[in-house]
Amino acid sequence: MSRRQPLSAQSRATFWRSLQALNITRIVIALVLLLYLVFDARLAHSIVGSIYAQTCISYLVLALAFAIVTTCWKRRFMAQLGSQVAIDIIAISLLYLDAGGLRSGLGILYLFPLAGAAILAPLVLALFSAALATLFLLAESVYQLLLFDVEPPLVQSGLTGAALFSVVLVFNRLASRLIGQEELAARRGVDLKIQQAINEIVIDDVDDGILVVGHDGLVFTGNPSARRMLGLDGGTTLFRLGEVASFEPIAQAFAAWLRVPHNSGAASDDPAYVTVKPWNGGGARRGRLDQPAHLKLRFARVDTPDEALERIVIFMQDVSAIESQAQQLKLASMGRLTASIAHEVRNPLSAIGHATALLAEDLSGPTETRLLKIVGDNVARVNRMVEDILQLSRKAQPNAEPVRLKVFLAELKAEFSETHGLPEDMVWIGAAGEAEVRFDALHLREVLVNLLTNAIRYASRASASIRIFPERDAAGHIELHVQDDGPGITPQVRAHLFEPFYTTSSKGTGLGLYLARELCLNNGAMLDYEYRFEDGAHGAQDASGRFVITFAQPVAG
Repeated sequence: MSRRQPLSAQSRATFWRSLQALNITRIVIALVLLLYLVFDARLAHSIVGSIYAQTCISYLVLALAFAIVTTCWKRRFMAQLGSQVAIDIIAISLLYLDAGGLRSGLGILYLFPLAGAAILAPLVLALFSAALATLFLLAESVYQLLLFDVEPPLVQSGLTGAALFSVVLVFNRLASRLIGQEELAARRGVDLKIQQAINEIVIDDVDDGILVVGHDGLVFTGNPSARRMLGLDGGTTLFRLGEVASFEPIAQAFAAWLRVPHNSGAASDDPAYVTVKPWNGGGARRGRLDQPAHLKLRFARVDTPDEALERIVIFMQDVSAIESQAQQLKLASMGRLTASIAHEVRNPLSAIGHATALLAEDLSGPTETRLLKIVGDNVARVNRMVEDILQLSRKAQPNAEPVRLKVFLAELKAEFSETHGLPEDMVWIGAAGEAEVRFDALHLREVLVNLLTNAIRYASRASASIRIFPERDAAGHIELHVQDDGPGITPQVRAHLFEPFYTTSSKGTGLGLYLARELCLNNGAMLDYEYRFEDGAHGAQDASGRFVITFAQPVAG
């Protein structure tokens, strides 16, 4: 079994299996020879008790012994193979002589041990075995010529020997090539296992979640980060995204991505943003019990030879953690300024505002009025920014009492529409029934006024262009949706939407949405901007963005 280079464990095991197959073939040949002796009455009568019968019986016993030794003692492969091939040549030679030489046709049996030696032994040993068999055939023919003075078929003996050499050469070359291919496959398999182990370590260690799903949304596997983001307990078992109500946003985003053609093997450049709400599951899908997770999704199709085996990789990034880190960095640098803002900025600002009001009483020209209005507007803007910054330094203590949404929203709509001069039907309030939530009424009013103020900048002012309506999520929590018919927020802006001092408006301070979210957190609720999928034209599902307040503890109404 030794070759120029050491064989792998897989190849050595293959050699031992091949040697055992050779033993089984040897047993079959010995049994066939004995059966031939039994069923041929004429031959049996003439040679019962002769060398032929004794050789067949001895050959069968040795074949069984070889099979037992090979099974129980897998050592010294070449010694076992060499002794077996030697016994084969001796037994076949005795049968050949006793059956009448070349005319008996038993010379073909030499192919069996020589083919085995060509496959399992080095070329030199296989050729040596072929040479022994050929020399025996030629010697037997010469012996017939000298002793019995008959003309033996020397040419046939020579051709048989040449055929034996040819078989050995062909089988040995083919076996060497197959062994090389097996060794290459074994090395590639080892490299693949190592690479797979490295990939598993890397994938398990990354912070981004990775899900492998089928075309129908069936989840095959996921790394620990994905299981943590989705609240899955233990190993990811087979399930479909649509089976869990809380995962419906992921399933809808996935279905929307499938409708758009993409190149295989490349992650989508246009991410989708979804929110996974708290949910309760069972078994391996225990359920997420903490705060909602805002996830950024990217999809990539895996190249597969068969569409039935198609796999898609979903990359998930917890945007909530990134937003929190960005907020902490900004707030840390801003905290050093908060203490001095009241005296260093607020007092001069009050003086400027007071002087502007006095000038407005004396100057009545259109140019002066326009300039004073510019000064007054910017003073109000800076003063509002100062107030917002000062609010960041002190946590608002909530007075969480049950709030009846139906009454609260009706009063808020009337007050807000009157303050901003809005048409009566511009703000639409959905049916809230008798639902109650536990939230500080003043804080909830401030949050909704902030959201509605943003909405009127982009709404068309048509009937029901601004919509406020409650819903219940999969876990039974009450959600309050604030939506307008203006252009939705792009995913790029959404990634920074709740960061302090981030704004897309020249008149904004970048603190309104941040403060609104902080007020919600103080009251045990969550404010987020979500993309929900709704039935659009021609039955297609269109993504629609809206602000969603999720109240932590539903109160039965």
